[in-house]
Amino acid sequence: MGLFQKLAYFLGVKRKEVNVLVVGLNNSGKSTVVNRFKNEEERVTQIVPTVGFTIERFQNQNLAFTAFDMSGHGRYRDLWEHYYKDCHGIIFVIDSGDRLRLVVVKEELDLLLQHPDVCNKKIPILFFANKMDCKDALSSVKIAAALGLDKIMDKPWHISASNALSGEGLNEGVEWLTQQIREIVMAKN
Repeated sequence: MGLFQKLAYFLGVKRKEVNVLVVGLNNSGKSTVVNRFKNEEERVTQIVPTVGFTIERFQNQNLAFTAFDMSGHGRYRDLWEHYYKDCHGIIFVIDSGDRLRLVVVKEELDLLLQHPDVCNKKIPILFFANKMDCKDALSSVKIAAALGLDKIMDKPWHISASNALSGEGLNEGVEWLTQQIREIVMAKN
């Protein structure tokens, strides 16, 4: 890295690149959330279920995000752990109206939090309580209680009620995540 590049980096002029993992059960709205973060001209109009994973890029406040949008189907969830080591943040998307599978969400969250590449790292986790527009949607407070989020003491976390179709609640969440990643990445430099 040249002198100008180093100076620009330390002054915050250079864009910093970070990796985020987007996880959650199938049909929770992960791809729709990521799609909303992209520039309007880059957005797709037709969202299809993710097979394996896709890689998407978006920016927020001088941070360039590379989002690994992971499939939430049961047979693909084992792939998640292969990306924990190199991620700077996790976005966990939950279908607020899917009360029946909230137990499965809790199991997957517990597995994630116990993984060696996550449990010893101060990694921010943003939860989107998505599909808040649905009639039977649980509030973000009830979802936080059901998942036991108050027991997460070693990682910064935030839950944001959202509707990925309209974009409601998404900016608040990604602003929080951006700030957390900035603080953690800056502390390491």
